[in-house]
Amino acid sequence: MATPPDFPARVTARLAAELADRLGERVDPDVRWIVREGWGEVAPRRDGGVEALLDDLASRRDDDRWDVAICLTDLPLHTARVPLVVHVSARRRAAVVSLPALGLRQLRAVRAIVPNLVSRLLTDASDERVPAAGWAPAELAGRITVIRRMVSDGDAGELGYVASRLIGRVRLLVGMVRANRPGRALLGLSKLLVGAFGTAAFALTTDTIWQMGDALGGLRLAVIMVLGLTAMVAWLIVAHDLWEKPDRQTPAELARMFNLGTILTLTLATALSYAVLFAGTVLAAALLIDTSVLQQSLQRPVHFTDYLTLAWIISSLATVGGAIGSGLENEETVRAAAYGYHPEPAGWRDETDG
Repeated sequence: MATPPDFPARVTARLAAELADRLGERVDPDVRWIVREGWGEVAPRRDGGVEALLDDLASRRDDDRWDVAICLTDLPLHTARVPLVVHVSARRRAAVVSLPALGLRQLRAVRAIVPNLVSRLLTDASDERVPAAGWAPAELAGRITVIRRMVSDGDAGELGYVASRLIGRVRLLVGMVRANRPGRALLGLSKLLVGAFGTAAFALTTDTIWQMGDALGGLRLAVIMVLGLTAMVAWLIVAHDLWEKPDRQTPAELARMFNLGTILTLTLATALSYAVLFAGTVLAAALLIDTSVLQQSLQRPVHFTDYLTLAWIISSLATVGGAIGSGLENEETVRAAAYGYHPEPAGWRDETDG
């Protein structure tokens, strides 16, 4: 099994640990199955789409004398503007699985689909005719619900399994965010969150902010929050050069998908950091600002909802202030939020023997 480093490598490592037993159960119990894992280039080829991946995979299979090769990639693959889940090449004895197209439960899906792919590739490799009709879409669709139908490019044994046009695109975007690991992006923005807390602590001592929060309605507070989060995401992208530009190696469509994945990942990470900041600000306001002091400033009775409103406006303003602190973040941790970025492998090995 070949895979790029980072998230696909982690999925592959967990699958490889149990794949031999699954192949024995579902394919042939009389065969001693040996599963090898490794990756190709650190930055996967993008220019040729799935065909380039399959060519690289077939070359790797020949060099390492594998019987079949399956690549788990985090590239969002398409065919005829429909998300491609799996592409199988009988003549290359190789298959590519797009992890993002599997949605959230990617490991569970590959556990179901990979043994079936191995079985089909070994069966068709023994038959030179390899009739296209021999590939039954129900075999995969029955095991993984994200597959909608099968498409063929005319060559025998060269088949793709695609998702639905609308739901498949939504699932693809969700899978891209999952593969991009927004939790890692959130941890990488720790200095930003500390800076926002410092700004919030200073704002809590200013009664002008208390009165401003009381005067603004819920709609305007919501607009300020959205503007603050948008400014944060935009600043991170611009300050750390996370925007993917189309070039000879990256087609425009793929660059758009990468950028969308980056935006969604950063939006989720900043939204979670905002929630943490809001909760901390509510707690700090309740502990530091006595009800009588707040009543004197607002000149009316005070309820707990007033503390929530106060935390709302302060969190929004502190988020914008925390964007300045994002410039102090470690470049590597912030760059990891860019979908097209693949860090150098660390702690993984490439098994090239046998």
